Amino acid sequence: MASKIAPQMFGAFRAAQRVPWAAQLPRAPAFRRFFSAQVEQPRLRLGSIAPNFKALTTQGEIDFHEFIGDKWTILFSHPADFTPVCTTELGAFARLQNEFDARGVKMIGLSANELGSHDQWIKDINEVGSTQVQFPIIADADRKVAFLYDMIDEDHIGQEAIAFTIRSVFIIDPSKKIRLTMMYPASTGRNSAEVLRVIDSLQTGDKKGVVTPIDWNVGDDVIVPPTVSTPDAQKKFGEVREVKPYLRYTKI
Repeated sequence: MASKIAPQMFGAFRAAQRVPWAAQLPRAPAFRRFFSAQVEQPRLRLGSIAPNFKALTTQGEIDFHEFIGDKWTILFSHPADFTPVCTTELGAFARLQNEFDARGVKMIGLSANELGSHDQWIKDINEVGSTQVQFPIIADADRKVAFLYDMIDEDHIGQEAIAFTIRSVFIIDPSKKIRLTMMYPASTGRNSAEVLRVIDSLQTGDKKGVVTPIDWNVGDDVIVPPTVSTPDAQKKFGEVREVKPYLRYTKI
């Protein structure tokens, strides 16, 4: 349907500036078709529902919300196939598959290339990383999902070529709410251990009603939220160590 919208309508959208960067869109036909149909981008605030989409992946076509089901899910993007930093990242996440499985977390990657390219690239990832990629990778050559999730570098939006996809991480809970986002430039590889640490923090907070301090890891002391009184915290957790009236530690 989007391809049938008259070009003048797209021009009207740009003139109206309903999307702040619409006037800078590249001239690539795929961009014009996509943005003719989707004028305004969702607001991806923490706590908002992760936008749904359908896409081809290395494990077949998916409906993203159906893919999530009742699991925690990590969606992470990559600029392109056969790039050095991306290859190291996917290998690292693949090696942590058992750790994510133990926490009930699904992983799904995205790279801005066609499906056939992904299949060939996975062979390199497995070889270089001494692993086996088990999670699907979305084929997003037209950047439809990348724009839906704002995974785009501003410096590339006004160029003639299709815009660059940055390294984004979205942690989504079983209710399909976005709980955390991380954005890295294309030049900087992520820290896979930090992604795992954040999952532990979020799941611990949800289960135990606590918050976690700087550099927290499983087994460290946690913080009693300001909304919980010290007597109530003592009843719930036992010993409470008060550093300041608003900073109280306990063990779980």
